[in-house]
Amino acid sequence: MRRHGGDRAVVQAGNGAAVTFRELDARAEAWRAAHAAAGLRGRAVVFAAPNGIGWLEVFLGLLKAGAVGVPLDAAEPPAAQRQHATTLRAAGWWDGTRLVLLPRAKGYRDPAVGLIKLTSGTTGKPRALMFTAGQLLADGRQVTTTMGISRRDLNYALIPLGHSYGLGNLTVPLLAQGVPLVCGSAPLPHAIAADFARWRPTVFPGVPAMWRALAASDLKLDSLRRGISAGAPLPPEVARDFAARFGRRLHNFYGSSETGGIAYDAPGWATLQGGVGRALRGVTLRGFPGSRLQVGSAAVLTHGNRRRRGGLGVWIMPDRAALGGRGEVTLLGRRGSTVKIAGRRVNLIEVSDRLRRLPDVREVWVGVSAGADPILGAVVASGWTAAELRTALHADTAAWKIPKKILVVSALPVTARGKVDVRALQAMVG
Repeated sequence: MRRHGGDRAVVQAGNGAAVTFRELDARAEAWRAAHAAAGLRGRAVVFAAPNGIGWLEVFLGLLKAGAVGVPLDAAEPPAAQRQHATTLRAAGWWDGTRLVLLPRAKGYRDPAVGLIKLTSGTTGKPRALMFTAGQLLADGRQVTTTMGISRRDLNYALIPLGHSYGLGNLTVPLLAQGVPLVCGSAPLPHAIAADFARWRPTVFPGVPAMWRALAASDLKLDSLRRGISAGAPLPPEVARDFAARFGRRLHNFYGSSETGGIAYDAPGWATLQGGVGRALRGVTLRGFPGSRLQVGSAAVLTHGNRRRRGGLGVWIMPDRAALGGRGEVTLLGRRGSTVKIAGRRVNLIEVSDRLRRLPDVREVWVGVSAGADPILGAVVASGWTAAELRTALHADTAAWKIPKKILVVSALPVTARGKVDVRALQAMVG
């Protein structure tokens, strides 16, 4: 960061606040110094904050302190953040204004470990994925070299900086390669267009819901050089509508928390047909029977991962995928109970269990509606109303894990054989 000195590093579109790389480094050092007595080296610290200068200040401060950062989504309720910190035996929890120290903190022996990603995976319970600085740097390097992103670009940051997608496309390119970013004011079409008109960003990593809204608008994104879509499948018709409306193609990007970036459609032609492109530079792909895909690279996690090859991590994806003769990847659907909605991973078992723990809830079914913009839905046999169920969930459940559509029934429908009628439930959700 020091070599970029007085260059612009971060701008907050909402209020115009900005810092240079030198100023950001100084703020991070001040954060580290202010918490030097907390003994954070080799210990985890959970934190959540909106995208902006403050998020990067804390993240960099933790790295300088030798701590293991655990970024959470800013939408996580404080009670859930505190619970994550307790479960991880973290040394502290940054609540947005102060560092809350916690007892019985766990120490990490490997000094290379610098970050923990929390993911529910397919179990419904959070899993701690430990990454080294080298693995994070490898992911950022693979992403930027494949996508052609450089210091001459201005990244538009709407996706969370602490998500795997945000780390590889926004955070690491900023800190390691000097690619500046502007933090968007709001994920709404008119706000996005206003940010583009004022700040002129050139690269926009987004999710399908954003691209759909923009494709249906009459707005302008004149400075956009490269639009990237990930987090969930992008319907081909949205890609075609966007290309017709803005005169430029979107580029599908495929990755995971365990592996970082996997595949990318550089020309943008595959995206128009629903494909996700080919392996990123530095990533190797191998197809297995049953439409399984093995990913290997310097960015794939190795802690707790028995599948290693030549010192690099290797991971078999839960998604079903086809690997073409020229290395092109086509996704065929996901295995298990985890789905992605608006770029966020949601485990249906976790949501079901949370509903079942509420008083007077007898039966629960959780699913996803069909269509281009799926939503999370639930059918619940309970004496509570849908509004009461939703209010109860808000106390300790992140907003994106709360079903948007809740239907209350006296009992779940069953088939002639007495089994739960999944088809009927799916029709009820939509």
